[in-house]
Amino acid sequence: MKKIFITITGCNHYMGYGVFRRKMELVLKKEPDNEYDREAIRAELPGIGKVGYVANSTHTVLGDTCSAGRIYDKIGKKAHAKVVLITDRGVVARVKG
Repeated sequence: MKKIFITITGCNHYMGYGVFRRKMELVLKKEPDNEYDREAIRAELPGIGKVGYVANSTHTVLGDTCSAGRIYDKIGKKAHAKVVLITDRGVVARVKG
C-alpha cells in the first residue's frame, strides 16, 4: 500500500487535541450505520476509545491528506494509523498498510 495520510477531526467533541502525541497508534473503525455519513471512519486510542473521525469534507481535510471516502474501500473494517502531526485544526496520521 502506498503512503496514505489522513486528517482526524472533530476531536473537540471528545477529548480535544491535547490528548494526541506524535507516533501515537490509532485504531480506525468503519461505522457503516452512521446516520450522518455512510463512509464514516472513527478514530480510537487504545484504552481510551473514540477521539474523533477521519475527515470527509473539503472543509476539514488538511492539505493533501485523504478523506474517509477516498480510503473507505482501501481498508478493512478496521485499520491502524500513526500520528505524524498535531495542529489546532486536526491531527494528521499515516495509515499503516
